[in-house]
Formats: sequence, C-alpha cells, structure tokens
Amino acid sequence: MPEKSKISSTELGALWMTYQKKTMILRILEYFIEKSDNQKAKSLMSGLWKKLHPKVVEVKNILQNEGAAVPIGFTDQDVHLNAPRLYENGFDIMFCRILKEISMGMYVLHLTMSYRKDIIKLYRDMTALTQEYYDKFTQLLLEEGLLPSPTLINLPKSADYVTNNNYLKGTNILGRKRPINAVEFGLLYHGIEMNITGMQLMSGFAQCAKEEEVKKYFLKGKELSKEIIKEQGEKLLQNDIQTPATSGGTVTNSTEAPFSDKLMIFCTYLLCGFSIGGQGFGIGFSLRNDLSLSFGKFGMEVYDYIREGVKIMISNGWLEEAPRMDV
Repeated sequence: MPEKSKISSTELGALWMTYQKKTMILRILEYFIEKSDNQKAKSLMSGLWKKLHPKVVEVKNILQNEGAAVPIGFTDQDVHLNAPRLYENGFDIMFCRILKEISMGMYVLHLTMSYRKDIIKLYRDMTALTQEYYDKFTQLLLEEGLLPSPTLINLPKSADYVTNNNYLKGTNILGRKRPINAVEFGLLYHGIEMNITGMQLMSGFAQCAKEEEVKKYFLKGKELSKEIIKEQGEKLLQNDIQTPATSGGTVTNSTEAPFSDKLMIFCTYLLCGFSIGGQGFGIGFSLRNDLSLSFGKFGMEVYDYIREGVKIMISNGWLEEAPRMDV
C-alpha cells in the first residue's frame, strides 16, 4: 500500500483555519446547549456537537501525525457554562444557522486547497454534515415562525434581454430608478437578515465584555450593522418591498460573559470576513450602480472594522500566528 504524501502547505493552512473555527463553534454550542429550554433546539445542537467533535479530533490527529504543531484554538477556558443566559427567543438556532452558512463557504474553499485523499474526504464529510444541519436549523426556525420567507413575486412569463445601458445606471428616460431585480433583492435581503442577527450578537457581546476597549469595539460593530440594515433596507422600501421581519433573537440583561473576550472578538472577526464576501457578491452581481456602490462602501467599512479588531487581538496576545512558509 503506497504511503500517504506529505501534507502540502495549502492543506496545512486549511486545517489550521479549520481547527481554529471548529473549536470556537464547539464552545459556542456547549453554552447554547446548556442554556436552551427548547428541546428541539437542544437536541439539534447536541447532535451537531456529537458529530462535529470527532471531526475536530481528526483534524488534530492529522496535524500531529505530520509532526505539525496543533493550534491552541479555543478550550474550556473560553466558555463559562455557569454564566446566565445572554440571548433568548431563538437566537441560538439563528446564530447556529449563520455559523453553518459560513462553514459551507469555507469548506468549498478548503476543499479546493486539498489534494490528499484523506483530507479531501474530511472536507467532503464536513460539508455534508454542515448542509444537513443548516437545513435542520432553517426548518426549525420556519416551523416556529422565527424566520419569515422572503417576498413572493409574480413569476416571469417570458425570457428577455436587457436592451439599454440605463439598466446599469438604474435609471430610465424619465430619470426614475428601475425596480431592483430578484438577484439584487436576494443579495440585499441576505445581507439585512445576517446583520439583524449580527446586531443582536454585538449588543450581547458589548454588554458582557470585560475589557473596555473590546466593549467599545463591539458597540462600534453594532452601529455598523444598524447602518447596513438601514441603508440597504431603504433600497427595498423604495421598491415597496418590506425589509426582513426576523427578530434576530433578543438580548437579556445579563452582564456576565459566557465567553472569553478572545473568543468573542475572534467570532466577530470570522463573521466580518464572511460579510466582506457577501458585499463582494453584491458588487459583482448587482447591476444597478447605486446598489453596487452601497455594497462597495460597506465592504470597505467592514474591512476597516476587521483590521481594528485584529490590532486588538494582537495587543492582547489573542491572535495565533498561522504556519510560516518555511521552504
């Protein structure tokens, strides 16, 4: 039987990132499971933990067998199970759904960086697991009326081509903006839906963060989410379309942190990185110029926000260094 090839640099980088993210998610799940009083939600999150934990062990074993250092990631020191409930009204499942959405995107990227059969299989298995639980979280939210379906529209009766460059400008000969199309609506809707939950997440994090600098950072993130919701929601209202009505869950009055500042700011870093990807899709696939400019503006603002958070992590000794390219 031929020996396995040595792990490549891209596979090492992918596994390193995966270990960081998955250990964070395990800690978040442990807290949500401990505090959940919804048996369906608790069962789903427990099932995910039981299936995800062996995959984290598998990533660790691959790194150890290759003689590579295993990242510190996030441990039981980063979660406080005795802390009171910080979020209510379905926030746990809403946030788990977002984490699975991010994971799906990351696994596609990591799969394209993998060449060894066992690592490809690992990412295929984790992709299937993530898709399974993304669907389960979505269906539970729909069943409980916590996730409204997007607006219904009249279906097109014919296929047509764009015939005028004013389509790109978002104007017609009378100077009025053309209505947004279904693709553009989907991008706006998705961004607003994500930021409604993100705003609640930042509100809770700010409420319980220990370091004043970190607390201010989360409050700044909350305001950025509100700005995105307001401006992009107005784009929908201008087209007589209601903005997403999801509550995003609610924040309790607890000030006792369920997670370390290190975990909370890394979680914010991860979500913002995904948000930049969403803004990039908005720039590329929104043909009305005011929409692409809006996505571009917020992409830059989120990028600046990420860099600020990275500097906080560095100054507090919370940012693990990725493997160096020593050849």
